[in-house]
Amino acid sequence: MEDKRKEERKNLMAFTPVYGLHPKTLLGYMEDLTTIGAMVIGKKEMEVGHQTVIMIEVPGALPESTSPRLIFPARVAWCKPDDKSNYYNIGFEFLDLRAYEINAIEAVLRRYEFRREVLLKNID
Repeated sequence: MEDKRKEERKNLMAFTPVYGLHPKTLLGYMEDLTTIGAMVIGKKEMEVGHQTVIMIEVPGALPESTSPRLIFPARVAWCKPDDKSNYYNIGFEFLDLRAYEINAIEAVLRRYEFRREVLLKNID
């Protein structure tokens, strides 16, 4: 299967719940994030093409923001059962993001991105 990703995925070091809004429902937990979308690991299968508003709960307010929440319109781009568990890997595509929303995602990535090279450096 050809990988159509336009941006490198960034894994987060933080425990990050993701909710659907209207009504507020836990969709799962963030696996990775880019400025164009996210992968969430959830308990329930979601219909591809379904549009919703998601809220990402960031652990602690970011210096660039007063809110620990990111709220975006999104579409389920894909949903696949996880090979190793009873969960689903759900790919969300963000819709119509504004510049300040992209900046907020970039701030989350700067603060919480899992960096293997930092861990390896600390081991030496």
